[in-house]
Amino acid sequence: MITPEQYSEELYKEDEVLVNVKHSLEEAGIQDVSVAAGYGRLLTMLVRMSGAKAVLEIGALGGYSGICLARGFTAGGRLVSLEISEVNAGLAGRNMAAAGFEGVAQYMVGPALDSMNILEQRGERFDLFFIDADKGNYVNYLEKAIALAHPGAIIVGDNTLLRGRTLNPEKNGPSVQIMRKFNEQIAADPRLMSTFLPAYDGLALAIVK
Repeated sequence: MITPEQYSEELYKEDEVLVNVKHSLEEAGIQDVSVAAGYGRLLTMLVRMSGAKAVLEIGALGGYSGICLARGFTAGGRLVSLEISEVNAGLAGRNMAAAGFEGVAQYMVGPALDSMNILEQRGERFDLFFIDADKGNYVNYLEKAIALAHPGAIIVGDNTLLRGRTLNPEKNGPSVQIMRKFNEQIAADPRLMSTFLPAYDGLALAIVK
């Protein structure tokens, strides 16, 4: 019997643009930890439904999620993407351009928290956040996202199940503990309205009140 995720993916035609992103990661020798295809489509929908004009992506990798986010823009949308690796940022930028989004994304290379502090100092604010970077800073990224958010902004956090480790009481490594704390904070923070999607590798969704 197939999984719900497999059934979901069988409903959709292969997306050649995003397949090319995956191929580029393989050719570059970079581990492909891009967002799941189903959640990529959700990102596009969230940007479009919310009318987001300014999106902050934490973790560019090869540009897969950046393309999904940019597809949701109407005229004038901009993406700021934070990436620790200059190599990844360069690859993401090339893939974004190949997908028809040249000039849409601005890449800030370096530790994401440092970049978020710079953005805060500039007085920048965003309509949607996608968190998909080092798991050890997820709680910090959440706090910074709230500080950088317009009222009503959407915060999305990927990999909240950590391939099942979050659910396993025998797994208590640092990343697992931080992800549990992140999930609990998303659920309980009075500044947020939220929900938790348990498909693929887990996704947390919140709206800043």
